Amino acid sequence: MEYAGARCVFSSEWDAYAQETYAANFGERPAGDITQIPLADIPPHDFLVAGFPCQSFSICGEQKGFGDARGTLFFRIVEILENKHPRGFLLENVRNLVTHDEGRTFATILGQLRALGYHVHWTVLDGRTFGVPQKRERTVIVGFRENHPFAFPKTGFRPARSLSDILEDDRAVDPRHFLSPRMKAKLRARVGEVPAAPAIWHENKSGNVGVNPFSCALRAGASYNYLTVNGIRRLTPREMLRLQGFPDTFKIVVPDTQIRKQAGNSVVVPKMEAVAAAMIAAIQQPPLAGRPGRPRPRRETASLFQEACL
Repeated sequence: MEYAGARCVFSSEWDAYAQETYAANFGERPAGDITQIPLADIPPHDFLVAGFPCQSFSICGEQKGFGDARGTLFFRIVEILENKHPRGFLLENVRNLVTHDEGRTFATILGQLRALGYHVHWTVLDGRTFGVPQKRERTVIVGFRENHPFAFPKTGFRPARSLSDILEDDRAVDPRHFLSPRMKAKLRARVGEVPAAPAIWHENKSGNVGVNPFSCALRAGASYNYLTVNGIRRLTPREMLRLQGFPDTFKIVVPDTQIRKQAGNSVVVPKMEAVAAAMIAAIQQPPLAGRPGRPRPRRETASLFQEACL
């Protein structure tokens, strides 16, 4: 949102290591658990930007949805929207959110947002179409209090990067990231003829290994183990951040285990940057004819990130 011209006035993050990373890169330490912060302490804002835990809806989890305590964070987002009445919001979650519980979960989410008076738009966007070599399909939900003409972007506006641009030189990579001879031989046996490099080898739950000129979606916990570079080593923390579109100026101030978790939880930066720019452009257009919105004073942008699978 700041790339698109907004200014962040509030942030929330409950993970201590993520707070360290945020403080080092943005100059402020986020407030803690958003469910424990009084609504009165959240400043007025134009846009709420949030992610709610994906584990409740992901095909990689148990898919408990709102039956999982982590899934109820969405309702805190609803409380904030109802109390603060921002001009709009931007939410992100896993692709499977749309089909979870035969679509009933997503219908509940859209119904709650529309009941607050918002005009809601949603789609599934893949990181690969926004200039990063990572297949990362995520559900993006945008809402406006006024019915501004809005369309999701089809691509980003930064130069696309290939795996060759992302990967570090093996000679400069710490030896701890390289596979043992036994693990390397095991993967090679499953793949057969060694494919062209550069490539990311992806070992799925069944033990099958796919080889692609892009990465499969990073995850908070398992990416380091199931993704390998050319079948010989793991991704480095810097490479993971690059796959999410972070610039090399982004500071790494926490242990590798934590930055891997943070990269796996992050959004694809160029993708969300393009969505944010489209939102800012939309509110500069007159609302379309139809149901009137409720006019509110112009406010700044608030950013809420809480263990989001971003």
